[in-house]
Amino acid sequence: MGKFTDFKLPLKSLPEGTHEFEYHLDKVFFKNMESEDVHNADLLVKLTVVHKVDIYDLTFNIEGVVTLICDRCLDDLEMPIDTAYHISVRYGDEYNDESDDLLVIPEADNYLNTAYMIYDTVVLSIPIKHVHPMGKCNRQMSAMLKKHRATERGASDEDTELEDSLIEEIDSIDAAASLPDQPSDPRWDALRKLSSEGDGATADE
Repeated sequence: MGKFTDFKLPLKSLPEGTHEFEYHLDKVFFKNMESEDVHNADLLVKLTVVHKVDIYDLTFNIEGVVTLICDRCLDDLEMPIDTAYHISVRYGDEYNDESDDLLVIPEADNYLNTAYMIYDTVVLSIPIKHVHPMGKCNRQMSAMLKKHRATERGASDEDTELEDSLIEEIDSIDAAASLPDQPSDPRWDALRKLSSEGDGATADE
C-alpha cells in the first residue's frame, strides 16, 4: 500500500452528480511529503466533486491547525488554516496542467491522486514568516538567540542587556493589556506599532 493510496480519487467510476469525500491530515502526511516546515498537523479536508458529462469540478475546503517552528524563538507555533481550492478535471489524450483552472489527465488513468493538490493548497496558505505575535515568544530562548547574534556581530554586553530589558518590558505591557479594564500606555502602543510595521516591511521584502 502506497503512502498516498487513501487520496486516490476514483474518477472513472464516479457517476454524474455530486460526491463528498473527507481526508484527515496529520504529522505522517507531511512527513511523507518530506515537508521541512510543517512538524505536525490536525487538518480536515472536505472534497466536493461535481461530475457533469465529461467535466469533474473539484472543490477542496481545508480547516484546522499546523504546527511550525517560530523563526524568532524556535518554539512550536500553531498556525490556523482555513483555505479552499477549486479546479476542473477532464480526460484527454495526454497529461496537461498548463492551466490554473483545468487539469487534463490521460484516458488510461482511472484514478486521480489528490494528495499533492491538498499539500500545495495547505503550504501556499502558510505565511512566509513564521513568528509568534509580539509578547508570545519564549523569552528565554529569544534572549539566548539575541545574545548569540550580538556576539557574532560584536555588540557589547551592555547593548544586549538593554535590548533584553526592553523585550521584557514590552512583554509585561502586553500581559497587562490582556487584562480587562486596563488602560493602555500610548508610548508602548506606538512602540509596538513601529515594531509591527518593521515586521511587515520585512515580510513584504
